[in-house]
Amino acid sequence: MAAVLQQVHNRCPDISRLYTLSESSVLGVPLYVLEFSDHPGHHELTEPEMKYIANMHGNEVLGRELLLHLADHLCTSYLAGDADIVKLLDSTRIHLVPSMNPDGWKISTDSGATDYLLGRSNANNMDLNRDFPDLDQLVYDGSIDNNHLMKIAKMDHRIQPETEAVIKMIMDNPFVLSANMHGGDLVANYPYDESKDDSPTEYSESPDDRTFRALASLYADNHPRMSNPSTPGCDSPVNEFAQHGGITNGAAWYSVGGGMQDFNYLASNDFEITLELGCDKYPPKDSLSGEWADNKASLLEYIWAAHYGVKGMIRDAVTGLGVVGAEIHVRNITRTDRFNRMDADIKHDVTSAQGGDYWRLLTPGEYEIIVQAKGFEPQAKLVEVSNEKHTEALRLDFDLAKASEEPDNNFLDYNSYPQEYAGQPAYDQPMEPVGNFLDYADYYNQE
Repeated sequence: MAAVLQQVHNRCPDISRLYTLSESSVLGVPLYVLEFSDHPGHHELTEPEMKYIANMHGNEVLGRELLLHLADHLCTSYLAGDADIVKLLDSTRIHLVPSMNPDGWKISTDSGATDYLLGRSNANNMDLNRDFPDLDQLVYDGSIDNNHLMKIAKMDHRIQPETEAVIKMIMDNPFVLSANMHGGDLVANYPYDESKDDSPTEYSESPDDRTFRALASLYADNHPRMSNPSTPGCDSPVNEFAQHGGITNGAAWYSVGGGMQDFNYLASNDFEITLELGCDKYPPKDSLSGEWADNKASLLEYIWAAHYGVKGMIRDAVTGLGVVGAEIHVRNITRTDRFNRMDADIKHDVTSAQGGDYWRLLTPGEYEIIVQAKGFEPQAKLVEVSNEKHTEALRLDFDLAKASEEPDNNFLDYNSYPQEYAGQPAYDQPMEPVGNFLDYADYYNQE
C-alpha cells in the first residue's frame, strides 16, 4: 500500500503530498495519508478540506482498495487535463487515509481473510470505532454547546494509538466534510450513531439531520446498487435500506457509542458519514474493478459536497485580520415564518479557523447567518443557498466591529436569537489546536 501511494505521489508531485500521522499502529506500522491539492501541504484561505478514512476495521478492506483507486484516478485525470478534476483539486484539499488499522488488516489477511470478525479490532483487540470520546452523552446530558465538545470530554480508558493519531488529525485541520469506509452491508449511515435512551434501535436526530440526509443520499444516489430497491439485502432477498433510498440514521440501525462519525461532528466543524460498501467484507480481487466502477461517481460527487452551503472570511473591521474562533450560528428561515422563529435555529454552531475563514454546509434554502466573537459586535446576514453542481460555496464575508463595551456574557444581547437562549451563558470560546491532543484536557487524569 505504501509503495502504491509513493508511486502516485511520484507521478504527481506538484499536486500531492505523502505524509504519516503523528502515531503509528500498535505494531509500529505508519498510518499513511496521501493529500491532493494545488498547493499540497498548505491550507489556503476559504478552500475547504475533506478526508476519507478506510480500513478502520482491519478485515473490511474494500474502502482501502477504493482509496488507492481514487488516488490513482485523481493523479491520472489531473495530468490528462480533465477539466472537472483540475477544478476539484484547485478548489479543494483532499486527505486520503487508506488504512487506519493496518495491524488488523494483517491479522485478517494472514488468516486467509475468511473470518467475519478476525482482524476487525487492532492488535490490542480494541474496536477502533468504539474507542473515541463519547461526546454524544455530553449532548444527551444537557450540554449547552452541542459543538466543539472536546474541551469538556472525559475518558474512562486510555485510547489506542491509531485513535489518538486520527483525533490529532481532526483537531489540527479545518475539515469540513469526511466519510469513513466500512464493509458488511450496503448503506450510507449518518449521525447520530448513538441512541439517547437505552433502545438499541432509536432514530437519533442531530441538529443537522436535513444536511446529513442530503450528504448520505448524494453518495447512495450516485451508486448503482446502494439506493436501488431491487438490490437484495445481505441476509434476505429484500434490502430494507435500499427501500429507503440506501441511507439510514446510525442509531436507528443500531446504537454505537464512542464512534468516529459522531466524534467528528461534535468535536470539530467536520460533518462525517459512514459508508458501508458491501456485504462482503473482504471481496475477491476480481471484483475490485466492478466495485471501483460502482463507487467512482459517488466518491467524486461526495468530495464536491465540501462546497455545499456558504463560506467566507470573518475579519476585524479595523485591522482586516482574520478572527479566529468566531461562532457561526444559522437560522433556517425557509421552513418557518417570522412568528415561529424558535424552530428555525440549527442548534449546532461552527467556528472560524486559524485564518478567520469558515465553512457551513447547508442544503438549498434561505438562511440567516449570525456571527459572534469575543470583543466584537455580533453581525447577521441573510443568504440564499442553491448548491449548484460542481461550483464553490457561496461567499459570505463578515467584517466585525469592535464591541463598544464588554459583553455581559448573555447570549441574547441582540434581537435575532430565539428567546429560549435568553439568560443562558454565552458559548465558551473554543480552544485552539495546539498540535498535541493530550494538551486539550489531560483527560487521562480525569475521573
